[in-house]
Amino acid sequence: MDPHIKKVYVPMTETGFYILLCLREEMHGYSIVQKVEKLTEGQIRLTPGTMYGSLSKMEKDGLISFVREEDKRKIYVITDLGKQVLSLEMARIERLYRNMKEAAQ
Repeated sequence: MDPHIKKVYVPMTETGFYILLCLREEMHGYSIVQKVEKLTEGQIRLTPGTMYGSLSKMEKDGLISFVREEDKRKIYVITDLGKQVLSLEMARIERLYRNMKEAAQ
């Protein structure tokens, strides 16, 4: 993995994390917004500016790719590089959680 990509994306923002998490299946931006809101029980609401800015940057950096257009909506999916970045972030979060639990005892 390119060191620049690792530096930019790990640790990730919540927005970036949830976008990659959602794009393990093909989705368009509005579907991502809805799924994130559902997953977080309304705690995180992605605005269009944040969402489409993030999608554009992630596509440029090779973490996601455009699949096709349906009803004027762009459908995206996570790439192998995106899966690697997501995996690193998930391991980091798991480590934080484990450390928190151990420290609380």
